[in-house]
Amino acid sequence: MDISVIVPLYNEDESLGELTAWIEKVMNENSFSYEVIMIDDGSNDNSWDVIEELTSKNKNLKGIKFKRNYGKSAALNVGFEAAKGDVVITMDADLQDSPDEIPGLFQMIKDKKYDIVSGWKKKRYDPIMKTIPSKFFNWTTRKMSGIKLNDFNCGLKAYKLDVVKSIEVYGEMHRYIPVIAKWAGFAKIGEKVVSHRERKYGVTKFGLDRFIKGYLDLISITFVSKFGKRPMHFFGLMGTLIFIVGFFSATWLGIEKLMAVYNGVRAPLVTSSPYFYIAIASMIIGVQLFLAGFIAEMIGRSSSTRNSYLIEKRIEQ
Repeated sequence: MDISVIVPLYNEDESLGELTAWIEKVMNENSFSYEVIMIDDGSNDNSWDVIEELTSKNKNLKGIKFKRNYGKSAALNVGFEAAKGDVVITMDADLQDSPDEIPGLFQMIKDKKYDIVSGWKKKRYDPIMKTIPSKFFNWTTRKMSGIKLNDFNCGLKAYKLDVVKSIEVYGEMHRYIPVIAKWAGFAKIGEKVVSHRERKYGVTKFGLDRFIKGYLDLISITFVSKFGKRPMHFFGLMGTLIFIVGFFSATWLGIEKLMAVYNGVRAPLVTSSPYFYIAIASMIIGVQLFLAGFIAEMIGRSSSTRNSYLIEKRIEQ
């Protein structure tokens, strides 16, 4: 099979018929063998009824329904597990992503050998309250990840099948799939300018809380990508440094007290100094961080999948 198209959706019953007809037209014009997997993320409108009707008429359409709304990342992850096409393409169901971009994305994966091609909505039809935060979000992600993409959050992306079978998407991590893929060893990431259309049906699911969650997830994925396989390098180092600061601070207070006693100078109790408690707290926190790194390292080393990501291919006789 050439292409799997994954369409996560939430309350998009009005657009589904038009979207599937458009995808079918593009696939037939280019003689692609394909499947369309629609994941209903707990919609409370008639989306699932529409999907059932559409799948009964088109053998290339498949539907998956969630019990409740779990989010786009969960929908994409389930879609990735179900996909069978050589190239996997994701797009939103609101008709703002154009299926006419599919042949170009497919060609970049198959002919130019990209692992991932991310769409770039260079000209957008979104309100300014969405576009300005998005620009800042993309700039921050570029700086932290080192991946030179202009639009990390574009729903229109193409992947080699190996990529989607090698990664797991959860939380709000769908924004960082290129970062997760790079961490997994898929470093050839490209970008294609794609058309963006005004929303024709329904209302946007955008909310400012997405950016708060997005930045928390960015910190999480950055930490995991750098220290996920060697937690002792982070926790152990931080714990050791903090312990040393506390230890030498406590030692200095003790020496200062002994020098005062030796010289017959009346000195206050060591415990009356706030620096004593800061020193003790630093040593306790340092030990806790060191032990956290040690325990995490032991857990990681006992994992049966610790080094599975290293292997790309294997030949056995």
